[in-house]
Amino acid sequence: MGRVRHPLAALRIPLNARVDSVVASVNGESSPRYVESLAGGPDGAVRLRWYRPEASQELPAPSPTLVWAHGGGFFAGGIHQPEAHDVAAALADKGVTVVSVDYQLAPLPGLDWALRGGARPRARFPGPMEDLLTVLRNVGGKSAGGVILGGASAGACLAAAAALRSAEMGPNLTGVVLAYGFFHAVHPRSDEIRRRVGDHRRLTHSRWVLNAVNRNYAGSASALTDRFAFPGGHDLQGFPPTLMVNADRDAMRASGDQFAAELLAAGVEVERHVLPESRHAFLNRPRLTEFTTAIDLMASWCLSTP
Repeated sequence: MGRVRHPLAALRIPLNARVDSVVASVNGESSPRYVESLAGGPDGAVRLRWYRPEASQELPAPSPTLVWAHGGGFFAGGIHQPEAHDVAAALADKGVTVVSVDYQLAPLPGLDWALRGGARPRARFPGPMEDLLTVLRNVGGKSAGGVILGGASAGACLAAAAALRSAEMGPNLTGVVLAYGFFHAVHPRSDEIRRRVGDHRRLTHSRWVLNAVNRNYAGSASALTDRFAFPGGHDLQGFPPTLMVNADRDAMRASGDQFAAELLAAGVEVERHVLPESRHAFLNRPRLTEFTTAIDLMASWCLSTP
């Protein structure tokens, strides 16, 4: 079945043309304007939201553009949630141009029949990852400073997979930013991390549930082992320089820690931070200190990456 076009496509405007511009808000304060556009790809148009620094800011020239993917277990979330909107606006305040991606979501676990005919089609692997590749090709020609690809949680997995695909087939990336991501088809065990997590999200972040979410996204046993679905445990040669910002008390950190070790073993330049006492999805909570700390780390790294 072909992909259902995004409702913005019905406007019959040229792909990548300006669609909308609004004033965003982060913590109640005025922030950079964003502009929505469409990136045309083989599977249809992908909606983007561009956040640019104010013209008055003095920035390194040229600076890279960060393409950003929100989290949500592959089947939830969107570009309106804080992990997408507030993160992008906060980074733009720091001088980083961000493109937030409205990628396809996987079907709801156990509810394949739901929302099949909606305006926002749902798709399993490789659909969401292919959306990121479409955006990378679109943004690459507009960013003289190169492109950095990043994401949080499931979005970090998608970003890592697309970065691995780009390392083999292009386009070239300047770097990768991964926030509290998971990267393995089967989540690694870690008794130490389990103890640190305690009873927090004991059911929803159990290995059984997380592995079921991965199977839902993959859709088949063969896809579950595909390195472009879950890059953890595969050959990572050529992977771009990487910034990892992980949550301390997070069941998914077992996969993040292992993936960092795999990147280092492959000779990849990795800068890794674990924010003390933090929990999963702190980028979805803009009032947390961890949110501000992570934004500072990400902005500094993006603007200093050659």
